Amino acid sequence: MLEAIDIHIHGFSGLHTKDADPYEILNMAQRLLQDGITGFLPTVYSRPLEDMRRDMDAIKRAMLIQKDKGIVNQAEILGIHLEGPFLNPVRCGSLDAKAFLEPKERHLRDLIYGFEDVIKIITIAPELDGAMKLIKKAVDLGITVSMGHSDAKFDEAEAGFNAGARGITHIFNAMRPIHHREPGIAGFGLLNSHVYIEVIADLNHLDIRMMEMIFKIKNPDYIIIVSDAVHETGLKSTVVNGAGKLLGGSKTISQSAKTLINAGLDSALILKCISDNPKNYLLS
Repeated sequence: MLEAIDIHIHGFSGLHTKDADPYEILNMAQRLLQDGITGFLPTVYSRPLEDMRRDMDAIKRAMLIQKDKGIVNQAEILGIHLEGPFLNPVRCGSLDAKAFLEPKERHLRDLIYGFEDVIKIITIAPELDGAMKLIKKAVDLGITVSMGHSDAKFDEAEAGFNAGARGITHIFNAMRPIHHREPGIAGFGLLNSHVYIEVIADLNHLDIRMMEMIFKIKNPDYIIIVSDAVHETGLKSTVVNGAGKLLGGSKTISQSAKTLINAGLDSALILKCISDNPKNYLLS
């Protein structure tokens, strides 16, 4: 089986990381393996700190159960991705902006205490006051920083990268768009050859022509296909609210890869974006 790693996934097939218990996470891992996903980072929504810590506790306990019991019929839980809470409210997307916090070191400490060994990625908006210091602190703790839910200009995104951030969370979604006089964080993600970019490739979040543009411009070794799946994913063809706003990805990364290959994109490159690239990112 091809090694397929999803570094940004909140849920799947009626299961999710919010208010979950360890066995809900393990059930999600089993269903993901059935869909061809071999490893994943359960991704925690921005919520009040005590709720985020409770979500992380369920994931950590699920990881321990997997390891202690030697479970092999599930996708491996590789760690945790924290999507926030140090994000910009003006680019909240489908997240709850009321749960966002200023990037202060004490908030980071209160959030991650006891989970430092399992948190692999944290998404931070680099333009916020205090974000540079927080990025450096997270990196010093061995956590990979991704920039997202951000209104950053190009120079602010570049400063975040220089401070230690190594990725951009779901490029083009919930961020400042490219403008011909200000390329913004999305432009930085495309043009910098050494920053990884997450791409939600369900063709609801990005048009196929945007996907083609990404692969023509971006260093292909630094493109990572993610699902941003939620608990409705796998149950509905699109995941939207009553107003038609996208709430999460509608396909797993294996399904998205097939969709892109069928649309004519290079199969070897696409498969690398769900296997080697996320693996290298987590090791970087």
